[in-house]
Amino acid sequence: MPKGGKKGGHKGRMRTYTSPEEIDAQMKAEKERKKLEEEEGASVNDNQSEERLPASGSEDSDDESSHRRKGVEGLIEIENPNRAAQKAKKVTDIELDGPKQLSRREREEIEKQKAKERYMKMHLAGKTDQAKADLARLAIIRKQREEAARKKEEERKAKEAAAAAAKGLHTLSLK
Repeated sequence: MPKGGKKGGHKGRMRTYTSPEEIDAQMKAEKERKKLEEEEGASVNDNQSEERLPASGSEDSDDESSHRRKGVEGLIEIENPNRAAQKAKKVTDIELDGPKQLSRREREEIEKQKAKERYMKMHLAGKTDQAKADLARLAIIRKQREEAARKKEEERKAKEAAAAAAKGLHTLSLK
């Protein structure tokens, strides 16, 4: 069953249908209107480009007048005090020497990086608790390795001595 029920209309109104001839007429009128707007837009753009050529050095004209307005903006002048017109800044007008205001996040990030660098310097100097623990652990490992190397050397010497003694007995038995 259709959405409107058996009556077929909404709130008692009858449905009206547009005829195909009316649709064709509306489509043609729309196409003609678009062509006229494009021609006017092209002629306006040509005029604007001609006006800009002599005054290429100065950009004092409003950006609002240069771009095409949408809807009723072109018909009605709107005076909205809250709307700030953004003007393009020239490279010469930008101040590089002045102090730049950083946001809270940027300041915190810079402080965090500086703190990390200070910690790394102290860590490399061996002044932090973690660095002291690492150095102590390395000293213990170094002693263990020295003892292991010493034991290996003693075992090697003992094997050589045993081999020499066995070789000495072997040479005695041959004589």
